Amino acid sequence: MAEHGAHITTTSVADDQPSIFEVVAQDSLMTAVRPALQHVVKVLAESSPAHYGFFWRWFDEIFTLLDLLLQHHYLSKTSASFSENFYGLKRIVMGDSQKFQRLASAGLPKKHLWKSVMFLVLLPYLRVKLEKLVSSLREEDEYSIHPPSSRWKRFYRAFLAAYPFANMAWEGWFLVQQLQYILGKAQHHSPLLKLAGVRLGRLTAQDIQAMEQRLEEASIMQQPGRSVSEKIKSALKKAVGGVALSLSTGLSVGVFFLQFLDWWYSSENQETIKSLTALPTPPPPVHLDYNSDSPLLPKMKTVCPLCRKTRVNDTVLATSGYVFCYRCVFNYVRSHQACPITGYPTEVQHLIKLYSPEN
Repeated sequence: MAEHGAHITTTSVADDQPSIFEVVAQDSLMTAVRPALQHVVKVLAESSPAHYGFFWRWFDEIFTLLDLLLQHHYLSKTSASFSENFYGLKRIVMGDSQKFQRLASAGLPKKHLWKSVMFLVLLPYLRVKLEKLVSSLREEDEYSIHPPSSRWKRFYRAFLAAYPFANMAWEGWFLVQQLQYILGKAQHHSPLLKLAGVRLGRLTAQDIQAMEQRLEEASIMQQPGRSVSEKIKSALKKAVGGVALSLSTGLSVGVFFLQFLDWWYSSENQETIKSLTALPTPPPPVHLDYNSDSPLLPKMKTVCPLCRKTRVNDTVLATSGYVFCYRCVFNYVRSHQACPITGYPTEVQHLIKLYSPEN
């Protein structure tokens, strides 16, 4: 039995092909970084919405931009993504023979580089947005905003019904590819690598020597230019290189801390998180005078603070306790991620529908 499974850990050294454990570990590295950073930003936004609320509202776009800079730097300098380089791997262009393989320090060709960037950065961003769209449509479907006979409602209900099967087919595609990789019948553990026209291999001694030599040459070239334009170009290159180096070095140092945060904020620790990061319960609005002209709340308790009309489909925010029309507060929370009255950070799942005895 051990003889049959030995190839899983000692995968063809002659081909320099990494084992399944190495490729799965590097895949899980960047997967763990995103939720860990997201939890950090969420805690900061809850502590100070005025200062950090922007980063929480635009977290996906900011993370994608930083990820784009990071991955492009590593793909152009080491022929690998950040996580692949962290585990001593590189991307090899398909069709290159063992004799004519490019050194990792030469970087990927532009065609394969931008394909890799698209699958590493753009595709995860689109998938996150799609999952948020599905979650939002499910929330709307539960509250029945649209009339039952509307075409839009029939369309997105069909989309919601088909999405789990499409997602299962997507995950099954990756699972089948990994099984073929384990059995030695495929050169790629992920179909995205095949679409990018590359495969993974281990860094060789020549690759490491070439990278060290390139660093030495860069330090030697740090001399003043002959003209003002050359000095400006040299300064810009140093600045961009310094930002990329500091970003990659800081992420390399903090990667284990980020993985710890990902574990800390996992489902097993949700009760601990709620006790540590829960918002303080706001006091009842006894200090408000409903007979005066209040800029925040209407005079009558049955009027929605947003549309200033009698509430329809009463909905309360769990973060603040104030009641609104569902349509009004849903659109406001989805756009601002905050309570209209208190300014507390709020998400769509914090909306709670109220039912009166008459209903």
